[in-house]
Amino acid sequence: MLFHVSDAESASDASNNVGQLLLQLQGLDTAADQAQHRKANLAERETLKSVAESVIAWEKRCTELTAFITSSEDAIARAEQQSGEVDAKRSRLREQLKTVIAPREAEALQREIAVLDEERSTLDEEALIKMDEQSSAEDELSALQAKEADLREQASTATTALAEVEAAIDAGLVEIGSHREQLVSALPQALVGRYVHVRAKLGVAAAMLTGSQCEGCHLDLSPAEVDDVRRSPADVIPDCPQCGRLLVR
Repeated sequence: MLFHVSDAESASDASNNVGQLLLQLQGLDTAADQAQHRKANLAERETLKSVAESVIAWEKRCTELTAFITSSEDAIARAEQQSGEVDAKRSRLREQLKTVIAPREAEALQREIAVLDEERSTLDEEALIKMDEQSSAEDELSALQAKEADLREQASTATTALAEVEAAIDAGLVEIGSHREQLVSALPQALVGRYVHVRAKLGVAAAMLTGSQCEGCHLDLSPAEVDDVRRSPADVIPDCPQCGRLLVR
């Protein structure tokens, strides 16, 4: 409910109504601050962040495994090509050995064939290791790919949940803004200027005087300070002598 000041009201009534409007304005601004803080610290945002990080890690690992599998395939292909070249060279040397008569030349050929045998054995061993590594990578990649649908669904659900909560908060902020405009238009602009200035420094700019205590800083005013506040002109909103907030009697 908005409190409007009419020309027929007494200064005391006008001050009371303005004070109530001021407290309503502070209430709306506090609600807006709380909504903005909630929006900035939503659990749904943390959930989405966690899911997004999981998706990024999943994509990175899939990319790594795919690259490793491709690299392994290339390494195996090179080993098979090199093995073929070794086999061809070894076959030529064995055929040549059949035609050699000189013992020294035959011995040299046999040593060369032995080196090729060892090279072929090494290539075979390396190829087997790469095949095992490739198989393990393919198994891991297959397991990861099986999780993709669930992971994407989690990301979609988290995105939707965050968007819905943010939309609800934004709608509330729009409503608060509309009500705030009505209150500001009903208040003296000089008072609004004071309010904005104090709010920029203290956050809460207007507070009620309850007994001898300011509800803004929760400090007790001295009897003399309370007397000064209560003796201030009826059409004036005084400042709290303790914190400087606008004090509504």
